Order: sequence, then structure tokens, then C-alpha cells
Amino acid sequence: MDVTLNAVGLQYPGADRLAVSDVNLHIADGDFLVLVGPSGCGKSTTLRMLAGLELPTEGTIHFGDDDVTTTPASDRDIAMVFQNYALYPHMSVEGNMEFALKNSGVEKQERRRRIDEAARLLDITPYLDRKPRALSGGQRQRVAMGRAIVRDPEVFLMDEPLSNLDAKLRVQTRTQISELQRRLGVTTVYVTHDQTEAMTMGDRVVVMNAGHIEQVGTPKELYDRPATLFVAGFIGSPTMNLLPGTVVASPEGGIAVRVGRNLLPVPNGVTFDHDDVVVGIRPEDLELRGTGTDSDTDDHVTINVSLVESVGSDVYVYGSPDGDESTRIVARIGKEHQPEAGERLTLAAAADRVLFFDATTERLVSAGA
Repeated sequence: MDVTLNAVGLQYPGADRLAVSDVNLHIADGDFLVLVGPSGCGKSTTLRMLAGLELPTEGTIHFGDDDVTTTPASDRDIAMVFQNYALYPHMSVEGNMEFALKNSGVEKQERRRRIDEAARLLDITPYLDRKPRALSGGQRQRVAMGRAIVRDPEVFLMDEPLSNLDAKLRVQTRTQISELQRRLGVTTVYVTHDQTEAMTMGDRVVVMNAGHIEQVGTPKELYDRPATLFVAGFIGSPTMNLLPGTVVASPEGGIAVRVGRNLLPVPNGVTFDHDDVVVGIRPEDLELRGTGTDSDTDDHVTINVSLVESVGSDVYVYGSPDGDESTRIVARIGKEHQPEAGERLTLAAAADRVLFFDATTERLVSAGA
């Protein structure tokens, strides 16, 4: 089922501003859409409005052709999976999965079929007779998923379902959820604060900040072309290097951007409305060109290394350019290099991977802008 939010906003009673404002989204049938952002950005509030647990104070919500803006949660064909599992402790796994079906008047034979199918999909058949207290966190979360699946809803809503799991189990369970969603083909909206979850699970990702949408796109689009400084700094680990710069005349003609003692070339067609800009470079787009020498030329920068992190397959180097201790740069270099703190490294950025942001509007500057 398609889900559409048109200029949706919500202001809580007594609040002096909207908690969520001007949310416009179209979620195609069968899509896996992830809402991601820091705590308090409005992602869970948006999910609760989709569920009917909160009613928007402005805008409309449509499920297919039906306006459900003021429709109670019980009358929306949705199933919700919560962070805290919300299982009935006195019921068995089977009882938890069957409860909503019984209340809906589903025949016993059909209830049995749905429970058996969901248990097989989630690999929880051996636990159907157990109580929740006899299950691990990952097993409880699968039971909560099963309870949602048996309802055969038009829309799945998931509110940080993996937050209570340890790191290893989160990786395993997020893979299971992704595979399950693709197998079932049910429209799914998933909320998380973890950008790694968002980037690995979603067909499309919505980055939210301070109650509004910063950018909507595929994980690759968000990573390669962040629309704002917020998205650039939020997506990616380590995050993108964001370096203050100034637009100046280039000695070769045209314009360039000065970052410290370096002049970075500006691609043809890119124009700036303001002289103050922010240069964005991903750590993996900085290439090691030398050690122990000064090479602050137009396309190189020398940094003083302050920290080295080796994570096995990669080495991350943190440092600052000469004379600018306030600017921090991180570069990902191959594991064959093992520099030490205090060493000097010369780095070069791939010109076609450098991004420019307007420091005033905080938006990406691109050709034709």
C-alpha cells in the first residue's frame, strides 16, 4: 500500500513551536523507508502519526486513496513493532502471536496457519510453548515481529526495534528484518537513531533534524551528495571532513577555494552566492602521497598526526594542518601504512570527490546552482 504525508505537522498542547513541521513523503507500495536522526528530531513522532497514536495538527495522511489523518489506530491496517518488545509475560510465544487474531475473530484454523508460517519464517518454531522470560533478547524481538506478521497488515511500523540488543545481535537481526521485509513485500517504515542501520537496511532514507526533513534519498545518494551540512556530518563513520574555506580568484583564472594555505580548484559551472564556504571531503577520498615532507600545494595538504586508529582492514589517521590546530582532518589509509602520532603526512584529495557547501545557507553548492 502507498503511504503519503502531505505537509504534516504536529504541535503538542502548551508547546511554543511545532515538534514536527512540513513533512512531505510518498512511500511506494512495498518500500522499506527508514527515518533516521538524532534524539528529539521528530522521527518517532512522525511514526506515531502514521500509526494513529498522535493526530497531526496540520496536513494530511493517506493510506492508498484513503485519508486516514483522523482515523483511530485500531482502524488502520498497520502492525507496529516497539523497542521494548511489549510481550504479554503470562502468555506463551504462541499466545502472544495469537492474541490479536483472536480479538479480530480470525478462525482457529487460519490462526494456526498464520502462526506456523510466521514461526517458520522467523525460526522460532521450537519456542512456541515458552514464556517470554525464557527467551533471549533477540528471540523476544523475533516474537514481536511474528506478532506483527500474523496480522497480515498493509503497513509495518517499527520504532527502534533493535535498540535493546547487543552489537553482534543487532547486526544479525537487522539482516533478518531486511530479508523478511523483502520476502513479504509489505510497505515498512523503520525508525532508528543509528545511521549504520539506516544505510544498510533502507531502500530510501529520510534524514530528520529539529522536526523537519533535511534530505530524502537512497543510501548512496545521501553518502555521495549530502544536500546539507547536517546530512554531511551525520551520515558516514568517521564523518565527512568539513573544512572552512573562502572563495578567491584563482591564479589560473576563474575562482578557487582557499582552505588554510591550500587552493582547491572549483569545477566548471559551480558558482557561489557567498564567499564563505565549507569544503567537504570523505576520509577515504584523501590519498596518502608522502611522509615527513612539506607539500602544501594547490592539491596537497600536510598534516601533523595526533591520533592513529587501526581497525584491521583500515587505518584512520587524525591530524591538523600546520598553523590551524582548530581544524581536524581524518583520512582512511591502507593497512600497509602504520604512521605514528607526531609524524607528518602529505594528503591529496580526489578533485571530483570534493564537495562545497554555502556556509550561510548550509546547503550543497553544485553546478548550475
